Amino acid sequence: MKPAPFAYHRPFDLDDVVDLLAEYDGEAKILAGGQSLTPMLALRLAYFDNLIDISRLPELQGIERRGDVLRIGAGTTHAAVGADAGARAAVPLLSQVTPFIGHFQIRNRGTFGGAVAHADPAGEYPLVALTLDASMEAASKSGTRMIPATDFFAGLWETALAPDEVLTAVEIPLWRGRCGYGFHEFARRYGDFAIAGAAVAVQLADDGRVQRASIGLMGLGSTPLRATAAEQLVTGAPAADLDADEIGRSAMTGLDDVPADLQGSPAYRTRVGAAMVARAWADATIAADLKETVDA
Repeated sequence: MKPAPFAYHRPFDLDDVVDLLAEYDGEAKILAGGQSLTPMLALRLAYFDNLIDISRLPELQGIERRGDVLRIGAGTTHAAVGADAGARAAVPLLSQVTPFIGHFQIRNRGTFGGAVAHADPAGEYPLVALTLDASMEAASKSGTRMIPATDFFAGLWETALAPDEVLTAVEIPLWRGRCGYGFHEFARRYGDFAIAGAAVAVQLADDGRVQRASIGLMGLGSTPLRATAAEQLVTGAPAADLDADEIGRSAMTGLDDVPADLQGSPAYRTRVGAAMVARAWADATIAADLKETVDA
């Protein structure tokens, strides 16, 4: 099929983008990498009168460390994020999840901000943003504002962005000390959307206790989720005494919106999710221990 007719706009800078969004007052859609939007338009699952192409705006691209945060321009491609040595050192979880995003052709065209703004509950970058308490920078004619990840994801493919706003950057706080990260997802085929997955960040104290933990879930609701019960279970406990499978089961408590489709029932997705949490937890704690050894 072919998309329904639309007007195509290619602005020269961010000011032009927000002017267009204000002018069309909810009748326009941002086109970044187009790896999710274009198929939806072609299948006529979505329709917009106006498309605003921001893919070539240099002010929306790039990766920069600013104090205690890593700032990623919304127009930065997946491939650029995955290949950036600074991003890998500052936020290792980014380089862990990037190879699981579609295929290399998608990663070469798709953008970080586009993936976050698309808000797919099985998306890897929305998962990282929520797990690491990122903040999203949104711009409009009224100025800019920062939206915490906990408030950003509103539902299936829905965000807190207003119709006249565009996502311009994502800022991810940096973790310090004995920190480790883990990520696992399960899909029928490589490159498919994950049936379920998990990201874990853990910080260990000098005595081996869990000082801080963040556990994110994907594919188990209408948005990416935080496993708060499991986070509370592990915080303050000696990491060596914790059972990964128990943590995985704890992470599944309180889930009341697990989807069912041809890929699996809610019960099946929950079992997969528990296994992914357990594996990601094991990887994260091992990485934290290895960091202590390397730092010593």
